This record gives sequence, structure tokens and C-alpha cells, in this order.
Amino acid sequence: MPLIRTLLALAFIMLGIIFGALNRDVMHIDLFFTTLQASIGLTVLLVLLIGCLLGGLVVMATVVWPMRNALSKAEKAAAKIATEGNVSP
Repeated sequence: MPLIRTLLALAFIMLGIIFGALNRDVMHIDLFFTTLQASIGLTVLLVLLIGCLLGGLVVMATVVWPMRNALSKAEKAAAKIATEGNVSP
């Protein structure tokens, strides 16, 4: 399984390099305080990476963290029930 992941990662890296090499035209990115110049391929790849990272953060904040909180509450409740059940009068 790690071999497949490594080969898949290398394939996507190669596709990114090819995409960046084929789109060398310069693009002007106008921000409020400055203007940047970068190739279209690099710009598209960076924007895609930033979008994936922001999407991952949204999923973490809306799905993973609430589920972790619920799991920890359930584990605490289960531990409390287990300790109460072992006490003999």
C-alpha cells in the first residue's frame, strides 16, 4: 500500500511539473497593496493548493473536531459507568 501511495504521489508531482512547464505565460496578479508576476501554471497550482488546504481546514472545523469532542465525552461516560459498575456495596 505505501508503494501505491508513493507512485501516485510521484505521478501527481510529475503532472504538476508538466502543467507548470506548458503554461509559462506571465500573469499579473493585482493585490490591493502590490502587484505580483508569476506564470499561469504556477499560479493555478498554488491556488489549487491553497484551496485544498482551506477546504481541509473547513472539514476539520465542521466535522472532525465536533466528532472528536463527542468521542471524548462518550469515552468519559463509558469510563464513569465502568468504574461505577465495579464498586461493590
